[in-house]
Amino acid sequence: MAIALPPEVRQALRMLHDGGYQAYAVGGCVRDSLLGRVPADWDVTTSAAPEQVRRLLSAYPVIETGLKHGTLTVRIGGRPLEITTYRVDMGGRDHRHPDAVRFTPCLTEDLARRDFTVNAMAYNEEEGLIDRFGGQEDLERRLLRCVGEPDRRFEEDALRILRALRFASVLDFAIDEASAGSLVRKRGLLVHVSAERVREELLRLLRGTAPAAVLRRFPSVIGTVLPELTAMVGFDQNNPHHLYDVYEHTIRSVEAAPPDPVVRTALLFHDSGKPASYTEDEQGVGHFRGHAAVSLQLAEQALARLKFDKASSVRILALIRYHDAAVSPTPASLRRWLNRLGEEGLRQLLLVKAADNLAQHPAYHGRQAEIRRLETLLDEVLAQRQCFSLTDLAVNGRDLQAAGIPAGPGMGMLLHTLLEDVIEGRCENDRQVLLSRAALLFDTQREGNA
Repeated sequence: MAIALPPEVRQALRMLHDGGYQAYAVGGCVRDSLLGRVPADWDVTTSAAPEQVRRLLSAYPVIETGLKHGTLTVRIGGRPLEITTYRVDMGGRDHRHPDAVRFTPCLTEDLARRDFTVNAMAYNEEEGLIDRFGGQEDLERRLLRCVGEPDRRFEEDALRILRALRFASVLDFAIDEASAGSLVRKRGLLVHVSAERVREELLRLLRGTAPAAVLRRFPSVIGTVLPELTAMVGFDQNNPHHLYDVYEHTIRSVEAAPPDPVVRTALLFHDSGKPASYTEDEQGVGHFRGHAAVSLQLAEQALARLKFDKASSVRILALIRYHDAAVSPTPASLRRWLNRLGEEGLRQLLLVKAADNLAQHPAYHGRQAEIRRLETLLDEVLAQRQCFSLTDLAVNGRDLQAAGIPAGPGMGMLLHTLLEDVIEGRCENDRQVLLSRAALLFDTQREGNA
């Protein structure tokens, strides 16, 4: 099977080959090309030592990105290429990186150190596909399988445990039984993976096409890095709104949402507080009063530990806080929510509500029509440029000063009062109307302080 190599990759391979060395595109770029995907990055493996790569490609900028491990980044025509010498990894006491590497003239030895068979294929135009471990067959079977002994692969680098889950979600592949059993057994090694890498793998998993299958099959692995979720597994809701336990409901809500990482992360945590909030009434019906507040605390703890950026954390936590809050189908209600969350945040909240509802008992899926009505009304409010923020207000602080109202903390409070009046429909968003309203409020306030 021919792979269309970018001209920059072809140029690097040709120059290394003309210098007397073997060279191949390798890893994920080969896998994605065989799957008909456009690779995000291209990596090259070669029998040339780093100093030989530098000499042969001296016409191009070279960055020593991983020299001790045999990797140079060469920029050809604006495309960065990681070029790595064939190597054998030795040791790995931190369960993340080799203690040392040994360069080898053997391509097979280099491919044998890689994580999964689908990532252990090489290609150049002269020899075609080099597949020593059955990667092409695994691609056809949509199967993720470790190269060699799974326990050894995961012990060498614990990040591979999460990479396996991420690849399974992104590619919609199954993980073979031996590799699956091993990654469950070795999940304790995830303590050696940095919070940042855990976060990035989880987000990529959630953005994938098949996160539900992964979350459902590997709750113990997910719970190792997100212990806040473990109480949900198998927790029966005993409520007519629900067919599934809390964890299965969560999985189905994630699956029902678009692959927006903020929305799906919020859904992953939105009911995490239910087990701690559970009560039963006299009829044995389960209730979860106040669970959103508990879910919020658990999510806040997890997001801080995994070092989510502030903007994402604020948005995710807001969606969890309000996932059960009522949004009335009126312009005033939507203006209030727009003021609180902004347009993007409110649209995300409606996505959360829709996905949450689709994961409930089908008898209650009628709420989908209500959510669609809210979306239509939201479009109308925005199309009409209705006021919901201070920037939309027809007056500002300078206007109030010009009307004789002094600057200071009271002015800010006055502007917020005017905005609230407009949002609630008590006052038209008109400059003269608002200036008259401001003068009246200021006079009333001044008389009250006299």
